[in-house]
Parts: sequence; C-alpha cells; structure tokens
Amino acid sequence: MKESKYHLLLISEVRRRLIGECQSRLLKCLDHLNEDEIWYRPNAESNSVGNLVLHLCGNVRQWLFSTLGDQLDHRDRRAEFSAKEFHRRASLKKMIEDLMHEADDILGNISEEKVLRDYQVQGFHENGVSILVHVTEHFSYHVGQITYFVKAHKNLDVGYYKGQDLNKSSD
Repeated sequence: MKESKYHLLLISEVRRRLIGECQSRLLKCLDHLNEDEIWYRPNAESNSVGNLVLHLCGNVRQWLFSTLGDQLDHRDRRAEFSAKEFHRRASLKKMIEDLMHEADDILGNISEEKVLRDYQVQGFHENGVSILVHVTEHFSYHVGQITYFVKAHKNLDVGYYKGQDLNKSSD
C-alpha cells in the first residue's frame, strides 16, 4: 500500500522535531551540567534533570514503542521519579541516543494503517496520530524545562539558534 503524502509528512515532522531537535538539545543541556546538577531537586515537588530524562525514556517507550512499535509495555513510572543519582551523565546520554535510534527505526516503519488505528495507552484511548503528537509535544515540553534549568543555573545561552537570524520576517 502506498503511503499518503500526509502520512509521510507527519512522520517526517515527528522525526525532525523529536530526533533532530529535541535529542540534540537534551544532549547539549546534559553536557552543561555536572553530576550533582543533573540530580539536583530544588524542592520536594520538583524533579531533577536526571529524573526528567528517565521519565522521557519511559514515556516514549510506553507511548510509541508499545503501541506503534508493537513492543511490550514494561514501564515503571514511579521509578522514573524516585531515582536519585543512579545514572551518570554518560549513561543518561547513551539512554537518550539509544532511545532515539530505536524511535527512528520505529518511525521509519510505521504504516499509515497503524497511524490511523486506535490504541489503549496509560489508561487513555488514543489513535496513532494522537500518540505521535503526544510523544513529540511531551518530549519537547520536558526538554524546555531542562533548558530553562540549564540557562537559570549556568547563566548561559544554550545556542540552539546560533547563526540564525530569528528576527527575519517572512517574505
């Protein structure tokens, strides 16, 4: 079955945002933090950067891998938030790189039929399109939180748009 241009465009955009943008931004943020900063919690109601990385891995595996990727769901969401200094920076970076490599493989093999199918995930009734949107926006949301933490604690510009004129208007 030939995939529609809309299906191909959606998958391409998810790959660009998730793998092309979010992965590089997250890895860059981790490079700016030492081990103590990665696991720092400003208060009991806040998560550390390390916990957010574990949470992102769990979320992508549950929402994308166990639905559109046909894998079993082994997520332990509580463990993502309760971990304290269990993983070093290099380990977290490898987790993200491995996660995105596997996500790219899954995204490259998702049929249009699968994208249009309905699924049950984390107690929600979703279709493939909503799963792709959720995974992309959820990942981006937490990468934004991590970026804010890095900028606030390091007083630096992370340089995501270095070399681009963001004030240029559309023609």
